[in-house]
Amino acid sequence: MCRVVDNLPVTVCLTSEDQKRYCSASIPLGCFGETRDLSNSLCGAFTRSKNEVYLLNHAKLKIYYHPVQDSWSWPDSIRIVGVVVEPQSIAHPKDKADCDSTTPLMLPVHLDSELFITYSYSVIYEASNIKWASRWDYILESMPQSNIQWLSILNSVVLALFLSGLVATILLRTLRRDIARYSQLENSSEVQEESGWKLVHGDVFRPPSWGMLLSVFLGSGSQLLLMVVVTLFFACLGFLSPANRGALMTCALAMYACSGTIAGYVAARMYKFLGGVRWKTNVLLTATVCPAVVFIIVFILNLALWILRSANALPFGTIVALLALWFGVSLPLCFIGAFFGFKKSAIEVPVRTNQIPRQIPFLTAYGRPTVTFFLGGLLPFSCIFIQLFFIFNSIWGTQFYFMFGLLFLVFLMLVITCSETAILLCYFQLCSEDYRWWWKAFHCGAGTSFYLFIYSLHYFISRLEFRDAISGFLYFGYISIIVWLSFLLTGSIGFFACLWFIRRIYAVVKVD
Repeated sequence: MCRVVDNLPVTVCLTSEDQKRYCSASIPLGCFGETRDLSNSLCGAFTRSKNEVYLLNHAKLKIYYHPVQDSWSWPDSIRIVGVVVEPQSIAHPKDKADCDSTTPLMLPVHLDSELFITYSYSVIYEASNIKWASRWDYILESMPQSNIQWLSILNSVVLALFLSGLVATILLRTLRRDIARYSQLENSSEVQEESGWKLVHGDVFRPPSWGMLLSVFLGSGSQLLLMVVVTLFFACLGFLSPANRGALMTCALAMYACSGTIAGYVAARMYKFLGGVRWKTNVLLTATVCPAVVFIIVFILNLALWILRSANALPFGTIVALLALWFGVSLPLCFIGAFFGFKKSAIEVPVRTNQIPRQIPFLTAYGRPTVTFFLGGLLPFSCIFIQLFFIFNSIWGTQFYFMFGLLFLVFLMLVITCSETAILLCYFQLCSEDYRWWWKAFHCGAGTSFYLFIYSLHYFISRLEFRDAISGFLYFGYISIIVWLSFLLTGSIGFFACLWFIRRIYAVVKVD
């Protein structure tokens, strides 16, 4: 369990063997068997066997305060700069509570009758020299593996730069050679047959199937991209620090609602570019598909918590507020963005599309959609999988994540690697005379979400110890939301990178 006093988490501070102080917001409820995961001050003092269970039913709170010496503050004002709890096990007498008792409370393994447990607490106030601005330092500095996190982020950046350099080198060398060869053929008087990606110039911009759905996904992905960039930017400036509880989620929801204009604009431009005419359906789907999937999952999870009468269930008023934010802010802004998007002229392409589509040759193994889906997501995921460990720990392990500046850098590396990988695979596809690149470009980037799900499954099996079905149900419910949003975000990044690349290469060479 986790408690908060004056917006500061109540922590259990233990001393390790190397005399380093470690503070955790996860407060243990008891001691079982011969576990040694806690310090001797909590469970080591009990004489236990494998069948003994001790309940920590007493909380000894120590609140550290710092006197306020500002001239504009109230006289004798203080500020809380630390809250530490020492859980204890005390077998209180039945008639009254005795906090000075040293007899631990051992629970029977099998209950034959009702068991009444007395919970108690004591509070000690102690003056401290810690300033208000530094009151989070003892928590952040004592987080486990905080130094290793710097090395992991450095490893992600180095890996991303290496992959980016490798992909860029291969791509630029090959593309430069092709452009030079095509230019020589154009200047030569001999008639020679076209080959490679130039051969499909008359079909490369042929609209794909399911263009409506593709434009909706691209609009939603653009909205998520803007939300992530702005949220991480504010987090880097310190506005969304762990001291402001709930600020990160609040900022993300507000930015998602306010960026509905971008979603409508991008979806409208792409739908018009693909030759679509059902603009009302396009705008309505853009404004509802992504948040509807998230809302349905959250509602199902919240319904399960309601049935169990859990305190973690969202109140009805919060759900109404989210619906008002969706239909009152995001939906109208999406229609406004779509209005301006359809007013703009269609995106111009450097080549004309033939009336009769050309025949596509037999696809090689790497040209199949499933192969590009798995290959396209592997390289971008390799840049973030170490960082995911710390993010998952902050979500499921009651730890605190505060390195938003380096997280923003890792996200930029993800965008670069995802773009270059999608461009490289699209180039190979065009060289094999397959002009159906639209959905494959989206799938190349969206493949990262598959590996994200695999990692979350590995984390659930190896790191978490959920013993009830509802905990696993909630875990995979929230993971499905993350995977769905990652699918739209990374898929849109890969698509727009390929669209920019294809327009550039066909604008360089001359075609008949």
